[in-house]
Order: sequence, then C-alpha cells, then structure tokens
Amino acid sequence: MASSQNRTTFYLPWNECLSIAAVLIGTYTSYKYYKLCKTQDIPQPKGGVEELIGNTPLVKIKSLTKAIGVNVYAKLELCNPAGSAKDRVALNIIKTAEERGELVRGEPGWVFEGTSGSTGISIAVVCNALGYRTHISLPDDTSLEKLALLESLGATVNKVKPASIVDPNQYVNAAKKACDDLNKEGNGVRAVFADQFENEANWKVHYQTTGPEIAHQTNGNIDAFIAGCGTGGTISGVAKFLKEKAKVPCHVVLADPQGSGFYNRVNYGVMYDYVEKEGTRRRHQVDTIVEGIGLNRITQNFHMGEEFIDESIRVNDNQAIRMAKYLSVNDGLFVGSSTAINAVAAVKVAKRLSPGANIVIIACDSGSRHLSKFWKEAKEINHDISLEEIMNI
Repeated sequence: MASSQNRTTFYLPWNECLSIAAVLIGTYTSYKYYKLCKTQDIPQPKGGVEELIGNTPLVKIKSLTKAIGVNVYAKLELCNPAGSAKDRVALNIIKTAEERGELVRGEPGWVFEGTSGSTGISIAVVCNALGYRTHISLPDDTSLEKLALLESLGATVNKVKPASIVDPNQYVNAAKKACDDLNKEGNGVRAVFADQFENEANWKVHYQTTGPEIAHQTNGNIDAFIAGCGTGGTISGVAKFLKEKAKVPCHVVLADPQGSGFYNRVNYGVMYDYVEKEGTRRRHQVDTIVEGIGLNRITQNFHMGEEFIDESIRVNDNQAIRMAKYLSVNDGLFVGSSTAINAVAAVKVAKRLSPGANIVIIACDSGSRHLSKFWKEAKEINHDISLEEIMNI
C-alpha cells in the first residue's frame, strides 16, 4: 500500500485556471459557431450586386401542401436583387454582349429593351451595377409601380400604345428602332438591343442555373414543374435541363392566362385562341389582367424548349386574383399575378399525382409590382377565401 507521503499534489494559481477555462470555452464557442455557419450556409461577401443573382431559395407552400396532400414548393425568383427571374436573363444578355465586344465594361454603353413585365427593371439594375445606361419601351398601360421603379432607377422610359407585334410602333419594335438609331449616329457609344423574346441567352441561363438549382434543392425528387410563359426562356431552360441533363422524370406544365395562345399550342399544336376570332380582347397582346406571361406568337426561346413541355393548363383571371389573396393570407407569400397562376395550375396537377409527390412552381415576382392593377382587385377578395372557391370558378 502506497504511503500518502509519496503523493505529490500540484495546484495551479487561480488566475491560470481562469485563463485555461477561458481558452476552453472560447474554443468550444468557436467550434459551435463554425458548425452553425456550416449548417446555415451563411453567404460569403460578394463583389457586386450582380453576384447576388441566382441561387434563390425553395420554400414549401404550407397551405396548398396541407390541403391537397402533395408537396408544393415555390422557387423564389422574387428574391433576386431586382426582384424577379428576369435578373438572370438581364445579366446573361449583357455578359453575352460583352463577350461579343458589343459592350465594353468601363466604356459608355446602352441596353435597349421592349418589355411589359419585369425585364426592364432587371436590366436597369444590372446596367447600373455594371456601368451602362438603360432605355426601355413599354405599353402605356403598364402598372404604375413598374413605371415608377424604372424611372427611379434612372432608365429612359418610352411609353407606347399597346399594339400587335406586326405594328412597327409595338414596344419591342420601338426598342429595336431606338437602338438602331443610336448605333447609326456613330458617336462612339455602344448600344445593344436585349431582344429577350428571341435572344437565346435567355433560355440558356435557366438551363445553366435555374434548372440545376431546382434539381439540387429537390435531390432530383420532383414530380411536376410549373411555370408560365412570356418569352419562354424560364420554362424552356428549366424543362430542357430537367429532362436532358438531370434526367428527372417530371411532368412539365405551362400555366397560361386567359387569352394567350400557348394553351392551344402545347395541347393541340395550334397557336390560336378564340378571342382572336371574337376580337373582344382588352389589349392587343393578351386579354388578361396578368402581366409578364401570355403571348400569341412563337418566340425562339419557347421554340427551344417546346418539345420538353408536356401540357398546358389555362387559368382565368378570377382564379389568379383569388389565389394571390389566398397565398398572402395563409402563407405570407405576397406574390404577383403570374405566380398566382402557377399556384392554381399546381392544385389542378396535384389531383393526378400520388400523395407526397413534389411540385415546384416558379414564384416570379412580388405583389408590390402589381398594386395598382392586379392587387387592386385581389385586395378586395374575402380574407377567408377557400381553396374550393378558387378552383370552382
């Protein structure tokens, strides 16, 4: 048995004990913070606003998921810095122009576009970030919010009467003419026409970014993808990626507003709508309160992805207005008209899917851009509007 006299006991001074404890606590705290950062994937600093474009969140729409027994997710393109999916398009169009030498960073340059939706705002923001100027031609009945945003961003705005694409004064044609006129002046200022409807930089950026993001965020487990179609870039690029590269066996649906010809084009092969015959449209382009989607002509961007679109579902204005109110009240999602149309289409598609299936829709932009038109009507809808009431209209 060892004698107690052979034992040696060491005592550290109290201040040294405190120092060691502080080091241990600090190390543990740093470790926990490091794990928290990795878990939350906190973004690293960016070199400019343009670097914030893309990698948008995917969020479950809880009210629809609970009501229909199918998971409905919204790809929040409204979280891009200029507030819509068009940020991706604007950036890629400008980058493509730079690669071709049509624009040179640091030298005077203008980007011209004709748009009735959010593309002009995205171009204005990206141009401001990269040092260019913006000239936007648009219908004079475009929502006041979008006009105010464009003017606040410093864009030159040219308002024209709504007209058919065959009219030389139609907003797209007006934008191209203005661009051509500046280039003819030969004053050393470069000018490019964005041409979002026909420019393949549109669908390609969704093929390269939006599609892969959705496939990654769903782990490839996506049963249906739903988007509207204006230029055709988003639905073509995403659908093409999902079916070519990701090889995801999902059902691709084009959600179409009333008066648009895509519904008949996808389902019956004919780009025609009955209102063409009746001539009762409120507008020359598409007879709907919805902005940003719907068309009565085939664009190059739509053509590039048409074979990958399985069907189109038509949604009327009354359904879209009520769905927007429903999502705002039940999910805190304050969305624009095209997103509401996608949500209505999701409910219709869900009836054919197995319980627990996954649907992804594009949440294009915020309702804040539609206050004076679409939301002027949507805000009057009863707070307690039910999903059944929306779908039975």
